[in-house]
Amino acid sequence: MPRPREFDEQDVVARAAGLFRRLGYHATSVRDLGDELDLKPSSLYRTFGDKHTLFLRALDHYRETDSAEARARLGGTGPTREVLRNWLMWLVTGSAGDHSGLGCFVVNTTTELGTGDPQVQQRTEAAFEVTREAIAEVLRRGCRDGELPADLDVDAAVELLFTTVLGLRVRERAGHDPARLAATIDFAIRSLGPEPAAAHHT
Repeated sequence: MPRPREFDEQDVVARAAGLFRRLGYHATSVRDLGDELDLKPSSLYRTFGDKHTLFLRALDHYRETDSAEARARLGGTGPTREVLRNWLMWLVTGSAGDHSGLGCFVVNTTTELGTGDPQVQQRTEAAFEVTREAIAEVLRRGCRDGELPADLDVDAAVELLFTTVLGLRVRERAGHDPARLAATIDFAIRSLGPEPAAAHHT
């Protein structure tokens, strides 16, 4: 009978995601992974095949947890602008938790690997599309409920806010002043246009 594994595979993947997020793909060696995860290289290879496969697993894990949190926040109740602002502020102040200054694993991966790895690119683009669609749902709801201008160009607004998200993630990792990031967020929210008069009387 094969010996049972003496580690929690999902826990290993989660910890690997933290290491890859901190160091990047290329700078993370198999030895680094072994030290971080308390596993011998033979165990890593037997379980995950190679570093690249473990990286893909780690990226998938991060996407699942990060996307779930984003969907929950963007799907919350409250005024549209407030929901958007709170989510954007969370990205640069609250989402990092104990990982302040590490940025977003997906964005970090995109800036490091670009389009050079098709398997990685498929995952990062899928993650970005989830974010775009979540933003679009909030904006459409705001237009429908009369909190945003009825003639708002939702597609263009999605691209503006999505680009703002990527910039905020990079600037958070660069350690930029949170007050400046908050000012950027407020300006982006104001760019959605004036609040329709009817919304003031609801």
